[in-house]
Amino acid sequence: MSSEAAPDSPTSDPRGFDPQTVEVAAQRFWNDTRAFEVDEASDKPKYYCLSMLPYPSGALHMGHVRNYTIGDVISRYKRMTGHNVLQPMGWDAFGLPAENAAIKNNTAPAKWTYANIAHMKAQLQQMGYAIDWSREFATCTPDYYVHEQRMFVRLMKQGLAYRKNSVVNWDPVDQTVLANEQVVDGRGWRTGALVEKREIPQWFLKITDYAQELLDGLDNLPGWPDAVKTMQRNWIGRSEGLEIRFDVMDADGNAQAPLTVFTTRPDTLMGVTFVSIAAEHPLAVEAASKDVELAAFIADLRKGGVTEAELETQEKRGMDTGLRAIHPVSGEAVPVFVANFVLMNYGTGAVMAVPAHDQRDWEFANKYLLPIRMVIVPTDVRDAIDEIGKHLQAHDDPMRSALGGGGSMDVYGTGAAVEVVEAFQQRIAEEGAYLDRGWLVNSGEFDGMDFQQALDAMATRFEADGSGTRRVNYRLRDWGVSRQRYWGCPIPVILCAACGDVPVPEDQLPVVLPEDVAFSGVASPIKSDPLWRQTRCPQCGGAAERETDTFDTFMESSWYYARYTSPGAAAQVDERAKYWTPVDQYIGGIEHAILHLLYFRFYHKLLRDQGLVASDEPATNLLTQGMVIAETFYRDAANGAKDWINPADVEIVRDERGRIVGATLKSDGQPVVIGGTEKMSKSKNNGVDPQLMVGKYGADTVRLFSMFAAPPEQSLEWNESGVDGMARFLRRFWREVTQHAAQPDHPRVDVALLNGAQKTMRRQLHETIQKVGDDYGRRHSFNTAIAALMELLNHLGKFGDMSDQGRAVRHEVLESMVLLLNPVTPHVCHALWQVLGHAEALLEDVPFPRVDESALVRDVVTLAVQVNGKLRSTIEVPANVAREEAERLALAEPLVAKFLEGQTVRKVIVVPGKIVNIVAGG
Repeated sequence: MSSEAAPDSPTSDPRGFDPQTVEVAAQRFWNDTRAFEVDEASDKPKYYCLSMLPYPSGALHMGHVRNYTIGDVISRYKRMTGHNVLQPMGWDAFGLPAENAAIKNNTAPAKWTYANIAHMKAQLQQMGYAIDWSREFATCTPDYYVHEQRMFVRLMKQGLAYRKNSVVNWDPVDQTVLANEQVVDGRGWRTGALVEKREIPQWFLKITDYAQELLDGLDNLPGWPDAVKTMQRNWIGRSEGLEIRFDVMDADGNAQAPLTVFTTRPDTLMGVTFVSIAAEHPLAVEAASKDVELAAFIADLRKGGVTEAELETQEKRGMDTGLRAIHPVSGEAVPVFVANFVLMNYGTGAVMAVPAHDQRDWEFANKYLLPIRMVIVPTDVRDAIDEIGKHLQAHDDPMRSALGGGGSMDVYGTGAAVEVVEAFQQRIAEEGAYLDRGWLVNSGEFDGMDFQQALDAMATRFEADGSGTRRVNYRLRDWGVSRQRYWGCPIPVILCAACGDVPVPEDQLPVVLPEDVAFSGVASPIKSDPLWRQTRCPQCGGAAERETDTFDTFMESSWYYARYTSPGAAAQVDERAKYWTPVDQYIGGIEHAILHLLYFRFYHKLLRDQGLVASDEPATNLLTQGMVIAETFYRDAANGAKDWINPADVEIVRDERGRIVGATLKSDGQPVVIGGTEKMSKSKNNGVDPQLMVGKYGADTVRLFSMFAAPPEQSLEWNESGVDGMARFLRRFWREVTQHAAQPDHPRVDVALLNGAQKTMRRQLHETIQKVGDDYGRRHSFNTAIAALMELLNHLGKFGDMSDQGRAVRHEVLESMVLLLNPVTPHVCHALWQVLGHAEALLEDVPFPRVDESALVRDVVTLAVQVNGKLRSTIEVPANVAREEAERLALAEPLVAKFLEGQTVRKVIVVPGKIVNIVAGG
């Protein structure tokens, strides 16, 4: 937006509407008066409204605009309803994109980051967000990350932070660890080299110590979407089962270290036909040291990523180790396979394989011709066997058995029963594993039991002989917080050959990341700089090295909300955090439902346990907004790829319903392919630059469209014709206010003098106030609030009463509309408040309009009139009209009378205040 001088008052041209002039003036006023800076010295109830902080990528996108406009509408509304509102902003400034940009642009990540912050801050200010900029920070500055370094040091001393070996994606060319998203088709995103699995030391936080509390806490978050809570429950993945020990023998019958497996399906134990272990499992490593072929196979398994999704979809591969696991009940020796779908980081790195009742094991067993032993049958199969047993019992057959409740089920030995069981076994062999719970068969002493009976019986047996125990397990794993990247917060640890991992003393913090570096992407500057690495051990004084890994950027974003509450504090946060937390309204994309929001909750509990915050959860309410989507266009390139074309460069033809039916490239007039509607992204080149839209229409119009086009939780389809419609609405509103304000006087409403039409107009106003307040405050249904205001303006346009009381009602409507629209279009409303005769003021400090309950009382009501169930007309009647009078007026209505010609009225049903239904016949 241009920063040239503009008139301070919009009344210099009362009829014209120039968004740029209006917006510059409003923003100058807010800046000069420091309008949105807040503190704790207020007798108003606090309200902390927070939108997820942006990554400084260089430019705002429409997702940012939507996210921050939602937060701004809520913040401004809450201030108008008497709250002390905090809405801060900062920058999630560390991370991989800065390194990528540094490589591409031959610059330092820090320089690129700080330039982007300056540009994006100007863009946010251009949008007019009511942000307290005095609390701004970037997470890449030492005065921010020193606090998380201090917290990490304390967590190390408490045993909540530790280092252990972990399997990662390794690029053998760049000699660096890759995040899962940097592995494309098994190759490094930059070098194209085949990625290897490598086991290296990694730092972890013990989030598993808080697993049950994180799970239980979801029940105390009614203001969070159910979808987010469900995803977190599934990610935490609490499960109850048995931990079972399998003894292990080598090919010569020599005992090896036993295997331990955890299973949530102990009822399938008798169906185990092999055991799968991870390539990194100690037994696999030991076996490979004696078997060249196995060692080569394990080396080959190191290629590819380590994500669960990849493991689920890749071809199942394995190799027999030559070891045999001894079944803890039957004593059977089953083979031990190294399998590519078992990770050492998950569980014990070993899985009991039950091909008949696990689809992954079924696929593996079929590939390697391993037995598939069915041990669970559904109720219908069990019932069929029951009937056979009853028949045998009735005939006093010696093979009879008392079925159910854990009986021996000798009946399965009869020919008829065998046929039933074998038929189901054949179905599994041909169609796939039977996954549901049922009834045990082929399980010896456990035959006839259901799931719970089998679990209890096996737990009793194993706990008695020491070969197993009940256990609660979690899918959640400890949070790996170290990254082998440069642009991140240095992990404050000194590695000493004599003393081990030594936390940096707190008085030596921060460990500062050098910013003025050359960065090629091949090696981290701090790894390759001996002067930075080399130091002395604070315990023994000997030569040592600094840890050159840096923190996962989720670390910074897990506690940033708390730092906003305590700007300038010497500690991570101070007593002000207890005033502001928890966040009253948190806003961000649902794509953050698991990792960020789970770490966000976990870190808050760490802060609580340090005495820094008082609440158990960081945010009371969560709003997850939908994506911004737009049409895509492309042409097929000669190499078979698609050349994506930005919508701004395309001339679009639409039909009468607004659907795209044709598109041509503006530069050559030739057709382009319509690719469908997708999320705005660089890859599809369908992003719309908010700055261009602001330059063309003004910030308020862009804000208004982003709130009107869809409910916040749904996807918003970008449509410039819709933006133009919002611009027309604002111009019309401006015109109504300025024309009214040009009149010489503005009398006040005297309710006792109002006629019917004036009362109706005033009732429509107060119905709108009631709805908009509820939509802003409780429902967060901003699109319906805006629709109601548009409808109110339409009613006002038809209200031509220019009497004193008519103009008084009009004045009340327009003043109220300015206040009602202010949270969405604050620049326009700031200007129009002055046009209406008020001194320049911060509208957020003007109370939100109150509903006059007496205005809602209807003197007349509109009744729908139906004939034989079909709407034929409407009538206006007094609100307290008698049934007989309503019936008489309905029958007298000319349109109704027309449809009753030649018919006999048989019955008239009057629903007071709603409808008159006339039943007639020939």
